Amino acid sequence: MYDLVAIGNPVYDEIITPFTQSEGRVLSGCSTNACLAAKRLGLKRVGLIGCIGADFEGQFRRAMEGYGVDLVNIKVSDNTGGFKLIYDSKGNRTLDVLGVAGKILPEDLPPECLNSKTILIAPILQEVSLDLLRALREKSNAKIFLDPQGMLRQMGSHGRIRATCTRERAAAITQLVDVIKPNEHEAKTLTGVESPYTAARLLTEWGAKTSIVTLAERGSLVGTGRNFLRIPPYKTSAIDPTGAGDTYIGSFITKFLEDASLFECGVFASAAASIKVEHTGPDFPINLAETRRRVNELLK
Repeated sequence: MYDLVAIGNPVYDEIITPFTQSEGRVLSGCSTNACLAAKRLGLKRVGLIGCIGADFEGQFRRAMEGYGVDLVNIKVSDNTGGFKLIYDSKGNRTLDVLGVAGKILPEDLPPECLNSKTILIAPILQEVSLDLLRALREKSNAKIFLDPQGMLRQMGSHGRIRATCTRERAAAITQLVDVIKPNEHEAKTLTGVESPYTAARLLTEWGAKTSIVTLAERGSLVGTGRNFLRIPPYKTSAIDPTGAGDTYIGSFITKFLEDASLFECGVFASAAASIKVEHTGPDFPINLAETRRRVNELLK
């Protein structure tokens, strides 16, 4: 049985921040980063399902083998997904599409995926459908986590990404998952409201048992109804914010599987994500000892 299976296409991104610029395309993606964080923090069996182009397939398979992540089902598509991410000095970013990989279909979910303890739905650009979510809900007893970013993104003119979602679709998505984790901007897109507290509450009213809203350098909110916990951030110097939310949810799941409280899960995830933003690419040096050290500092 897998502890965690993440469903979503890996990507190879170009990243430009005020502090650094990637040399060529760098392995990333919510499913990938979440798996790497969970594996490094102690989960035994971690798997990934997605699509990748032939141009990066061999490189990706070698990388995942080295990181100890099982490729439960990787399909080869015409293109490898990826974005050109440009961050300004305030942390705002634009995303321009470099490639779009294939769709992940309900029939791509093998039995060993359905029997997992947890499943993370982590799409990048519309590769996961409501039908796939419904299939998981019907066929699996796993706790289903969702990072909704890729279900909100639409490719506009010249490949520029914009986020959009109707309330009806947002409610339909939320009803099919146990835990949903948007960032602040995605929470507004889902619910139409400015306040992250109100957005988090609405997501639980619409069906999610738990909602998490990440707030970048301001920490995060975690809750199951009207009462939400404010999770403090671990203050650090961010070099590259790419993948912070991915690392957060992978780390949150790791602690969740220890039957920890929501507060403990959130603080652990906050500490782990602070390590990710100090580095670029998949070789971020997260380990249990350093994460626990930062947790202890947050709790002082």
